[in-house]
Amino acid sequence: MIVHPSPSRAEWERLADSMLLAVRPWATDTHALIHLPGPVSISGRWSDGLEGYARTFLLAAFRLAGAGGDDPHRLAEWYARGLAAGVDPVNPDRWPRFGECGQAKVEAASIALGLHLTRPWLWDQLSPHTQQQLLDWLAPMVGDAMPANNWVWFRAVTGAFAQTVGGAWSQDDFDHAIECTDRWYSGGGWYSDGLSGGQLRNFDHYSGWAMHFYPLLFCEITGDTELASRYRKRLRAYLSDYARLIGGNGSPLIQGRSLTYRFAALAPLWIGVRYDATPLPPGQTRRIGGLMLDHFMNAGALDSDGLLTLGWHGRFPSIRQVYSGPASPYWASKGFAGLLLPPDHEVWTADEVALPVEQEDFSFHLPAAGWTVSGTVADGVVRVVNHGSDHIDPTELATDDPVYARIAYSTHAAPEMSPPLDSTATLVDGDGRAAHRRPLQALAPGISRSRAHWPADESWNPFHGPETTYRLGPWITVVSVLRGATEVRLVRVDEAGGCTHPGPWRLRIGGWATVPDSGLHSSLTDLAGFGVVETRQCKDTNPLGPVSEVPVLLTAAEVEYGRVYAAAVHLGGSPLDVLPALDITADVVDVRWPDGHVDRVAMPPV
Repeated sequence: MIVHPSPSRAEWERLADSMLLAVRPWATDTHALIHLPGPVSISGRWSDGLEGYARTFLLAAFRLAGAGGDDPHRLAEWYARGLAAGVDPVNPDRWPRFGECGQAKVEAASIALGLHLTRPWLWDQLSPHTQQQLLDWLAPMVGDAMPANNWVWFRAVTGAFAQTVGGAWSQDDFDHAIECTDRWYSGGGWYSDGLSGGQLRNFDHYSGWAMHFYPLLFCEITGDTELASRYRKRLRAYLSDYARLIGGNGSPLIQGRSLTYRFAALAPLWIGVRYDATPLPPGQTRRIGGLMLDHFMNAGALDSDGLLTLGWHGRFPSIRQVYSGPASPYWASKGFAGLLLPPDHEVWTADEVALPVEQEDFSFHLPAAGWTVSGTVADGVVRVVNHGSDHIDPTELATDDPVYARIAYSTHAAPEMSPPLDSTATLVDGDGRAAHRRPLQALAPGISRSRAHWPADESWNPFHGPETTYRLGPWITVVSVLRGATEVRLVRVDEAGGCTHPGPWRLRIGGWATVPDSGLHSSLTDLAGFGVVETRQCKDTNPLGPVSEVPVLLTAAEVEYGRVYAAAVHLGGSPLDVLPALDITADVVDVRWPDGHVDRVAMPPV
């Protein structure tokens, strides 16, 4: 039963209007740059001002195109004025050229897409002089170097638009984006956002809001129906999994970089509908969209001025990457792509359909990412144990990035933006410093191994630069046996040659981090080998709230090599009442669940 109906399409329109009107006071007089308040990105204030224009323009384009040009707030006129100033090379408010600022390549794609979608009401109304200046501004993108990730599509999309209006473009650029995308395809609908050390290890929301978003829009612009068929098939497979990674609270999985884009996570769902590339019932797409939008709006995503902040719920500066500026959150505009669907489309008119996690419990493995997933209908929580994806070259030691290196992620609990603590199995030295995990070695579903290592400077922030000096410890093998709301985490530490950290070490397991009044029960229970129970209190390190706590287990004495340690790690709407039982014989572990089910685990050899 659907208790809370999703926002209507008209409500989506009203929110889009209010967000677009809220940024206008921060624009320059010419509208070319929008300087929103907040910390400046690594690219500088000029680039951030262009980002403010481009990302809100994409939202305006969805709003205008979906309304068939009906424009009560004169969006086309407002943004056309900014465009004319931005591409005028002698205007003080001009946009940075690509050679002056690489980030401008990203924003060019949003501008090109917006112009394609609004062509009758904006591009076609520009003077020939302004049109040519825009094409001159875009032209250096042709053949220009791109990072080997989703950026290849920024060049392809801008070139595709330019091709349709007499500008510069290159078939080589198109072929490069297509070839890279095929190389990064991991099967089952999933893309790695580029490679790390030549391997497919970069899994997060970019798979949906970039790798599935741009290719089908590119095909729409170029008219390549054969290529579109390939991308539709992949998106259909992806959405079958993706719908099960959204919690009953409407939250996407809190994992991966650029989390401040928030409901941009809806982009592949709307694109799937637009291009007949979704297996989901229309009413389920609308419900997911409405729940996710409400989730963020009700949690304070907009500040008192109606602006999106750098954060997840409310403002949370620690979620930033170096490229994040005050306008970066407006890539959430992609979450409004549903406005491209007209009011009489069945996605707006069909009866709502409950989310997968609202219908039944489920458990499945995602081989591409190395994730095992569990969703429970009683609390709406989706959990992922991660034994395959870490966004790092597997041949290089790295400091843990909290949004990639944790063992577990969820729709209801966020990782602590701190050195390893929550959702970990690590070694702690005599100074209380925890070893880091990246890179991990995926051994089998639910099983991975990593070399314990300690960065020289624990104050280093993984969002702000590289770290190259480490002290080496032993190997740590971790097995996750996930059933419902509970994971049995098995850990074995094995002696290794070449250690540069003398020890001694204690083994520490961290459970789920939770915030007060979340309605969740996070617990960590010793099943084998631990003697110390703690609860760590944290402040200003969790995206979900200013105060959080993490249950922790430690060995009372120095860790024993070759011994299997075990804990029950629980996150759910109710406490863990009956513990699973373990039978440990040499390197075989039987996990006996309260319902009688038994999982037999063979610990991998050293």
